[in-house]
Amino acid sequence: MAAKKAKAKNKPDAPKAKKLPAIKQKYTKTAILAELADKTELSKKQVQSVLDELSDLIQRHVKKGSAGEFTMPGLLKIKTVIKPARKARKGVPNPFKPGELMDIAAKPKSTKIKVLPLKGLKEFV
Repeated sequence: MAAKKAKAKNKPDAPKAKKLPAIKQKYTKTAILAELADKTELSKKQVQSVLDELSDLIQRHVKKGSAGEFTMPGLLKIKTVIKPARKARKGVPNPFKPGELMDIAAKPKSTKIKVLPLKGLKEFV
């Protein structure tokens, strides 16, 4: 039998990541709006309305009685975490003053926000 050579298929190369310059100082809200408006060719008012709507969308996802989770595809996931109530404790050793006992007050049930980076955001670093 003659050995057959497998033809290498011409696969299109994966799109290469843009070489973006590093930003040395953190942006203010105004600078962010100006940068996005410049790059997207939208007005600052349009960019502001997009960011406001994104904020409203996140709020509607994480508020009480909602889904409790919002995902910005490839960047981050915002979710709510319910922390159970804690009972009061008496006579607990004080970690800052060995040999001394202290009382810990009770805490009610609460809801916290947790932001998790996704793969795309982790690859930026």
